[in-house]
Amino acid sequence: MMVTGCSRGAKQTKPPADRGLEATALAYHVDPHTAGSISGTIRFAGKRPSRKAINMSEDPACVEAHHGKASDESLVVSSNGSLANAFIYVKGGLETKRFETPSAPAVIDQNGCWFRPRVLGIQVNQLLQVSNSDPVTHNIHPMAQINREWNHSQGAGDAPLGRKFTKAEVMIRVKCNIHSWMHAYIGVVDNPYFAVSKPDGTYTIANLPPGTYTIGIWQEELGTQERQVIVAPHSNSLANFTFQGR
Repeated sequence: MMVTGCSRGAKQTKPPADRGLEATALAYHVDPHTAGSISGTIRFAGKRPSRKAINMSEDPACVEAHHGKASDESLVVSSNGSLANAFIYVKGGLETKRFETPSAPAVIDQNGCWFRPRVLGIQVNQLLQVSNSDPVTHNIHPMAQINREWNHSQGAGDAPLGRKFTKAEVMIRVKCNIHSWMHAYIGVVDNPYFAVSKPDGTYTIANLPPGTYTIGIWQEELGTQERQVIVAPHSNSLANFTFQGR
């Protein structure tokens, strides 16, 4: 009878490490006892711009969704000057830290012949889930410059589609090749610290480790700004921004 076995000199190999667990272990986790935040209000200075009417007559279903009246959303200013849909993010100060990729997807829906939301933040390699709630076919076309550009049609009732962006890019313009008025913007960042201003102009970036940061802000019609902000332990730092009307 032949007996086989490992010789004393045989080199034993370890099973390959789980790279997902390894990445999670290396990710930075904020101490909740020292974490702070940044908040503020985004405002528009100058004469309040009038919103232009959008002609959706090429698609009756889109007209019906808005009862025949739709307005451009590229510059939404309230009666008191608050500015919605500005993208605010930590642009600098976190370069030595790595963060876990969120398991939950960022979601954009085609609803009422608009992209909802119009401005969206997402982390690098986080899943973007795109759905179509309308009874018509749409097309989502992110015109990325740093990431890979892609283009996908999505019919009524089609299952959601998923895509990822592998590099930071602020901002990626999104259009629908079928409905020319449909636009959205996606800010891809390598950290979880970003926000979009609400209709009242307010925003909050929470759970920040103490430090000195460069805060960037973007608005599709008014351009960009940035400012240095110091976040002390367990405190909120106020950072208001004002855009001048053109």
